[in-house]
Amino acid sequence: MSENSNQKPKGLSKALKLFYGVGDCGFTLMTNVESYYFNFFLTNLAQFSLGTVSFITTLASAVDACLSWMYGAVLNSIRPRKWGRYRSWLVLLPWLVPFLYAFQFLKVGDGILSIAVIVFAAVVSHVVWNFPYVANVSMISVAGKTANDRAQLSSTRAAWANFSKVIFSYVGPPLAALFAGLIGDKNQYAATAFVLGCVMAVLYFAHFKMFDGYEEVDWDAVKDQKKDKTKTSGKDLLHALLQNPPLIVLMLADLAKWMFNFVVSGVAIYYFTYVAQNEGMLATYILVSNILCVIGSYIAKNFAKKVSTRMTTIVTFFAMAVVMIVANFLYSNVILVLILMSLAQFGYGIAYACTPALYADTIIYSEWKTGKNATGWISGLQNVPLKVGVMTRGIIISACLALAAFDPSIDPSMATAELQQGICIAFMIIPAVALLVAAVLLFAGFKLTKEKVEQYQKEIAAR
Repeated sequence: MSENSNQKPKGLSKALKLFYGVGDCGFTLMTNVESYYFNFFLTNLAQFSLGTVSFITTLASAVDACLSWMYGAVLNSIRPRKWGRYRSWLVLLPWLVPFLYAFQFLKVGDGILSIAVIVFAAVVSHVVWNFPYVANVSMISVAGKTANDRAQLSSTRAAWANFSKVIFSYVGPPLAALFAGLIGDKNQYAATAFVLGCVMAVLYFAHFKMFDGYEEVDWDAVKDQKKDKTKTSGKDLLHALLQNPPLIVLMLADLAKWMFNFVVSGVAIYYFTYVAQNEGMLATYILVSNILCVIGSYIAKNFAKKVSTRMTTIVTFFAMAVVMIVANFLYSNVILVLILMSLAQFGYGIAYACTPALYADTIIYSEWKTGKNATGWISGLQNVPLKVGVMTRGIIISACLALAAFDPSIDPSMATAELQQGICIAFMIIPAVALLVAAVLLFAGFKLTKEKVEQYQKEIAAR
């Protein structure tokens, strides 16, 4: 961490206890435009072929995923900025995001130029927002001096992040509809992305202010790199990953959580348009499912206290998969599907709140095993399954639509049974299978119990 090790621990302020996570709320509001509308923009508004859509989404998300490991490594390894190793990034870059992100939803010209602009905007906007995203997560370990403080920050962050989805159900579709009337259908999502990107930048600045005084830089130690314990070498970072089997297992399992989030969000509009044949129900689904998601995030700590964070996550993944498989068998009953998929989102809220605590356990294990604090690096590695999850969204949705002979020009009322079933496979079955695999991986490969982690902490403190 980048604060002076001699600094007296500072307890969490009331603002952090109540409002840490509003930046994540803004971040998720912004990224929901991509989650819910990017594929739809490419197929129905920009009217690219499915092959071109698959190329755009796969290329952009593949580059994003390939870069996802570097953010924590860079933050852990470069010289701290003016306001700290991590905190500085909450104010340095977010203001650029709205201008870059909007071009992801604009068709500029035709042919190769339009494809290049969209891919470039998608890659660069994600690079720019990933540095503050990783810095924001890292601040949990910087400001949270005790396990209770870190749990408080993680829980509050999860609740705010998932509450943003409830807000989005009221703000997102109406805002897009407003811009459709003002500037036309093809530009509605670009304008929506720009506005919500500005909201994200303002709320990350709120985080920057809340963390004032929590990250102090020892500039004398920074000048003498041998004394700077906050800086890690490439070898240190490699050891923190390769000598940390629980972290590797967790990252693989965490991919299923993000796949569920992005794939289900991206397919929802197709389900309600071509299967339910009631596009207006999408807003209802977003509202109901995300209210349950917030509730899941809020009560996750209660489950974790009773059966441990690890077992809570395993049971939740399994339950989510079962609910989604049942929903697939009842895919023509729209109300039941809405209820069952909303229950799956309740589980996602629990998992979203629990997984940062599991990563925190691997941070402690890494320091115990290697003798180096790699908080920023491991915090940044949480980005890897997230970005791969984004990549799977484009691949899975495009593949399922292609196999189901999707044609954006057909009237939804003329949707074939083959198309409806293909949409349901992407909406329910594929994410369910991924969650079952994740549950098995965590059960068999993540062996960090609460007792072991507490013992590692004691040994670290005794060194």
